[in-house]
Amino acid sequence: MSTVVDSPASASVPPDAPASGRNAHVWHRVSLAVLLVGTGVLYIVNLSANGWANSFYSAAIQAGSESWKAWFFGSSDMANSITVDKPPAALWIPGISVRIFGLNSWSILIPEALMGVASVALLYVITRKYLGHWAGILAGAALAVTPVAALMFRFDNPEALLILLMVAAVWATLKAVEDGRIRWMILTGVFVGFGFLTKQLQVMLIVPPLAITYLAFGQHSWVKRLGHLVAALGAMIVSAGWWILTVELWPASSRPWIGGSQNNSILELTFGYNGFGRLNGNETGSVVPGGGRGYGTGAGMNAYAGAMGGPPGGGPGGAGGMWGETGWLRMFQPAQGGQIAWLIPTGLVLAIAALVVIGKARRTDLRRAYLAVWGLWLLVTMAVFSFMAGIFHSYYTAALAPAVAAVAAGGAAVCWSARDRLWVRIVLAAAVWIAAIWGFALLNRSPDFVPWLRWMVLIVGVVGGAAMLVAHRPYLSALAVATALAATLAGPVAYTIDTVSTAKEGSIISAGPRVSGEFGPGGGGPGGHHRRGGMRGGMPGGAGMMPGGPNGPGWANGPGGMPGGGMGVPGGMAGPGGMSAEGGPGGMGGPGGLLNGSKPSEELVAMLRTDADQYTWVAAAVGSNEASGYQLESGHSVMPIGGFNGTDPSPTLEQFQKLVAEKKIHYFIGGGRGFGSSDTTRPSAQIAAWVQENYTATNVDGTTVYDLTATTD
Repeated sequence: MSTVVDSPASASVPPDAPASGRNAHVWHRVSLAVLLVGTGVLYIVNLSANGWANSFYSAAIQAGSESWKAWFFGSSDMANSITVDKPPAALWIPGISVRIFGLNSWSILIPEALMGVASVALLYVITRKYLGHWAGILAGAALAVTPVAALMFRFDNPEALLILLMVAAVWATLKAVEDGRIRWMILTGVFVGFGFLTKQLQVMLIVPPLAITYLAFGQHSWVKRLGHLVAALGAMIVSAGWWILTVELWPASSRPWIGGSQNNSILELTFGYNGFGRLNGNETGSVVPGGGRGYGTGAGMNAYAGAMGGPPGGGPGGAGGMWGETGWLRMFQPAQGGQIAWLIPTGLVLAIAALVVIGKARRTDLRRAYLAVWGLWLLVTMAVFSFMAGIFHSYYTAALAPAVAAVAAGGAAVCWSARDRLWVRIVLAAAVWIAAIWGFALLNRSPDFVPWLRWMVLIVGVVGGAAMLVAHRPYLSALAVATALAATLAGPVAYTIDTVSTAKEGSIISAGPRVSGEFGPGGGGPGGHHRRGGMRGGMPGGAGMMPGGPNGPGWANGPGGMPGGGMGVPGGMAGPGGMSAEGGPGGMGGPGGLLNGSKPSEELVAMLRTDADQYTWVAAAVGSNEASGYQLESGHSVMPIGGFNGTDPSPTLEQFQKLVAEKKIHYFIGGGRGFGSSDTTRPSAQIAAWVQENYTATNVDGTTVYDLTATTD
């Protein structure tokens, strides 16, 4: 891959400059406008097709738009029973958007798309400053069309804000390297601190790259640089700590339960479920029953693996646990490859060559600092993602997208500027050939997705690589650039277009078409192309989480529950775009699931709204996704018992009974798919059993509802 590199100073053209300079300036403006407007259109078109997107977060955004207390804490419901399992920063901006423009898909998702455009623009600004306009355009374009980035910039997960804050932290660090002012490192700390309030410890993956880059390439003595890093650390602690301290000091009785924690502690959530548990797999209250590295055993685990699109017994071939095989090649496996890996090999080759080209330039050379910070970001994050044993989803790789784009574009720009050297042209040619061959391999994983494209990528890449060998000749440089760009970006662009044109809903989503050998939602057998929406597959009814045991409370009467079958999941874990237990399309109405929001019928919504103002919660349901759809559609608080997985001990049976006695909860909606329902030691299972034993079930359009205000027997 290559591009024409210009001097950073050429972006500003004086009035008396030659016509060629003014023309170049016009082209710079036009190309930048095309990049930003095109990115905006790409991220906004068909956006409403995603509906409530991740209804787990959409319900919290709705809650924050109606209650400032819920907005501050990130509560799942307006009545503040429990929070989402992340800090609330990613909910704050869309929460304000919904407060202003009303609750709908656009008001929730437009802020995410705009964060995507801002990330692309900021990456352009950073790259242009140190490597020139066209390098900036290439970096921005590469980020914009990275499939997993486009996916997350059109969704309401925390990734959009996290990426923007991380890119901003790099911008501030490179400014500090450039002029040595402490204020830039303090600003870096602020960006990282708010990144912590977005997705906790994940943002810390870029801290070593930022610190190493400033310490290695910054101005002043190493002692002063170290002092600046200490100041940045202080700013980071203050920027994240004010909220953490407020939550810890706030009386627990007057704030929501901290979702994802077992002891109502944000510190436990930070270092446990969302922290070291992700690394070692010991995740108390995890999405997988039992938590821990073993991920459970028996028929239940095989059923869960089936629901995830993988084989029984864990990851591919039964190795690597529930979340796929770990190891150095994890980012290149079918589940991740088409999401993020298109430019990783090429980018690393070009970055190494670029560092050689820069050679013995002064220690503070900004091109070297640029390549170092992005390269370290890529390597550190990729290493952690590759070996983490806990919960891992392919969309996490969106955090790699800016680094991949910057390393590839920056390396290409530096190498292109030195193309008069034969060995550099050989490297450029090899980089194009690597991109073409790897692109062919990725596209070949879904052979019936635009079948001719992989051959076009390969053929054009061969031509482009050959053209790079003679790219020092002016009349061949344009051919080399055009063919190289076509070969390297055609695959990601195709995947991104597929992503934009496909509705995405649920807690686990993926970009692009279904690929052969993929483990996870949408994964399938060899040669299987399918547009991926949300969760696919499904637990067959009666699949035993506790083989041979009784049906879990609240499951016995649900469709698919079978006596002696343990945790029978009604209709599988699929929602719209998924597959039911019988293999047919997921239903549009009725209960949702562990990973998909519920889709209540109009009759059920009308029932929930009746006399809703007389109750604190119009209903309660096990699991946040189960509760989310009822809350979003009814416009009134629905209590998510047990949080996301149904495993959080909130509320306890005694607390729930007290709320029912005080007439604060109108209905209990049965059939919740939180995993807590299968474990009779969990409060959620105890609550479901108590309701089932003491109240009469009513079927409303396929959904089991209990009126908690009715007289008990």
